[in-house]
Parts: sequence; structure tokens; C-alpha cells
Amino acid sequence: MPFPISTGDGSQVLVVIPTYNEVDNLSTLVAELRALEAPDLRILIVDDNSPDGTGQVADDLAARFPDDVEVQHRPGKQGLGRAYLAGFARALEAGADYVIQMDADFSHPPRAIPVMLEEIKRCDVVVGSRYVPGGELDERWSWWRRFLSWWANEVWSRRILGLKARDITAGFKCWRRSTLLGIGLDRVRSDGYAFQVEMAYLSEKLGYRVKEIPIYFEDRRIGKSKMTVPVKLQGAVDVLRILARHRNARPTPLLDTDSAKGSSV
Repeated sequence: MPFPISTGDGSQVLVVIPTYNEVDNLSTLVAELRALEAPDLRILIVDDNSPDGTGQVADDLAARFPDDVEVQHRPGKQGLGRAYLAGFARALEAGADYVIQMDADFSHPPRAIPVMLEEIKRCDVVVGSRYVPGGELDERWSWWRRFLSWWANEVWSRRILGLKARDITAGFKCWRRSTLLGIGLDRVRSDGYAFQVEMAYLSEKLGYRVKEIPIYFEDRRIGKSKMTVPVKLQGAVDVLRILARHRNARPTPLLDTDSAKGSSV
């Protein structure tokens, strides 16, 4: 059972990192997370049986740093959304008050985590955003990739779903426990990258307070991106499914409602 970090005020935090073929990135990422000014930092790695040996690296890290790293192995590649949901469920079971989700490829800067933990005290979910003032994309991105990202967020997802947030497909977030419980993980159906869109839609649809903070979104340092053209097309179709699925969504009744409602971005 993972033991989340303490923020100094009695709150517990767990960082969830899904992995698939991230053998060259994982050790360095864990080192950077452990170097943060966050005592007793706990990391949960959710590996989908990576054929490149990522799971073994994760096990080695857990054996080397048993107080810092926990590993959850899954039998195969079942989609990013399913990996995050499995990690979230473990975090909630462990009693985490705050759950941070981030990728393993260094697109999400670990140095932003302390800022997230400060901001989450005043809202329900904090989003590391590329598209609010101060947010930046890696200068190595091509104009076509920038256009597709802008179109997916601003033109397609944001307008169809009627969202206020600017970075709908963001995968770097800090959640309150009560927000995840209120959303209800069992109602989330997206397996792939549309998981980010579905969670963003449910957050606003159910009235949770969303705060976007600017980040520098770095292109992956090592390895090949998993965001292929078919994945992007599937994500566009899934936006329509998300709208139909949750049009009449209501919050899941909670036993521990420590988070006030009210939507503000």
C-alpha cells in the first residue's frame, strides 16, 4: 500500500505516473521528484507491462527507495485512461488527500509540483496549463503540431463541451481527494488521451473549482511520442461521446465533502 507524502499540514499527497516504454526516462524523473522540497515524497508508478523493461526499472527503484516508490503492474497496455484510473484508485485507497498525475517523459516539469500543492489549498483541481498567460510550448514543436494542439483544445474540445479551461487535454494535474470521489471514477470511460478531456469536462460540469497555472511544456527528452494520428482522430470522436455520456451528470454523493463547490477558472 503506498504512503503519500506529507505537506506539513497533515495532508497526504501521492504522485501517479503511468508508464509504457519509458525505460530511459523513469530513473531520472524519479530522481528529480525525490529532489523536490517535499519530505517523504511518495511516487506510484503504474506500468502496463512495458516490453522495454520499464517495469523492471520501476521495481529496482522501489527496492532501492522503498519509502519513496511504489509500483503497480498491469498485465498489458490497456490505455492511458485506465492506467490513471488504476493509480487514482490506489491513491484513494491509501488515504491520499491530494493526487498528482503526470507523464513520465518530462513534458511536465516536476518543479511545478510545489506550486500545485500551494494552489490546491484554494481550489479543487490544479491544471498545469500550456495555454494560460505565462504558459509555453517547447520551441522545437513544428507549426503543424502547434496548430493541431490549438485546434484540439480551443476549437474542438473547448467549444463543443462549453468549457472555460484553456488546456483541455492537459495531463499534469493535482486533484483533491473529494474531487475524485465526487466525480466518481467508475463513471469515467475513456481509455486513451480523451481521458484528460473527460476529466476536464466532469470537473467543470459538476461545479468544481479549476485553477490553471502556467507551465513550460517540454517535448519528450528521450523516446518516441505515443500521440499518433489515429490516436488524435480517436480523441476527436471521443469528445462527442463524452458530451453525450455526461450531459446530465450530477456529483457522486460523498461521505467526506471537504471541498466547497463553485466554478471558477
